[in-house]
Amino acid sequence: MSNAPKKILLVEDSDTTRLTHRILIARRTGYTVVAVANGSEALKQAVSEKPDLVLMDVMMPGMDGLEVCRRLRQQEATAKVPIVLLTFRVGEESISEGYASGCTAYLKKPVAIDELIETLRQQLGD
Repeated sequence: MSNAPKKILLVEDSDTTRLTHRILIARRTGYTVVAVANGSEALKQAVSEKPDLVLMDVMMPGMDGLEVCRRLRQQEATAKVPIVLLTFRVGEESISEGYASGCTAYLKKPVAIDELIETLRQQLGD
């Protein structure tokens, strides 16, 4: 078993949120955080970076997080990677749609950093 830090793929179209989450997650957990701004980049990085977890916004221009989630589940290399969706969409239907797309956890924005870190650790078994 490797002692390398766990790797998170952060997918967020907001520059500010992406930067803030990348810094806070890395500082608070020691995880390596690879950050991308859109769904198509996420699909590429998920294969090349082999993250231990994907943390992804749902509402993004172009390909949304739900579609990325479905596509990640269809690829052998990423089919079992935990996916945490992070979104302002918190209605029951949106949450059901999130889980139906294949996510393993669903968090509403704005999320408290402690809740986010706790969810990441739970999903990674830390």
